[in-house]
Amino acid sequence: MADTRTPDSTRRSERSRRAIYDAALALVVEAGYPKTTIEGIAARAGVGKQTIYRWWPSKAAVLLEAFVDLGEQAAEAVGEVGAAIPDTGDLAADLRLVVRATVDELVDPKYDLPTRALAAEGIVDAELCAQYVEKLLRPSLQLYADRLAASRERGELRADLDLDIAVELFTGPLSGRWLMRTGPLTHAYADRLVDYALHGLAPR
Repeated sequence: MADTRTPDSTRRSERSRRAIYDAALALVVEAGYPKTTIEGIAARAGVGKQTIYRWWPSKAAVLLEAFVDLGEQAAEAVGEVGAAIPDTGDLAADLRLVVRATVDELVDPKYDLPTRALAAEGIVDAELCAQYVEKLLRPSLQLYADRLAASRERGELRADLDLDIAVELFTGPLSGRWLMRTGPLTHAYADRLVDYALHGLAPR
């Protein structure tokens, strides 16, 4: 007897979307962003390129959404969706933990190459840059701000601490070294960065 059930278009669309995410991320790592095309993504994912254009306006938009999804999948795998920076009472140790984790991510090609592609594209595409900041960067920065605010409330940091500037002391040098490749990204560097950001340059 023939199967007369109506195909589940929602499931089919989700399968296609997931295949497109995987294809976009894989091609950026394998071929580089400049050589990654909508046609290449479509062929790798086994979908028509019109399917991609129906959902996204550009390959950068595909990559951004795929990269956001990659981060969400990684967080779900370890049960850390929306996780805050640990608050053990030792601010330096807590910050070293998260900066080291960021270093590990930045040196992993799976994250490094897509992030570089999005950062470069964001320089010339203001709308993409705004989405990148809103979906990827700002949530991470807020975790730092929340942890520093907790220490400020307990009197462990100066009462007039500007949280935005304080967060930049940790993330700015790390991003700069990664983006321009001015030096190695290591756990030792992460630890020294935390020490300098917390204690400054004055002798102790």
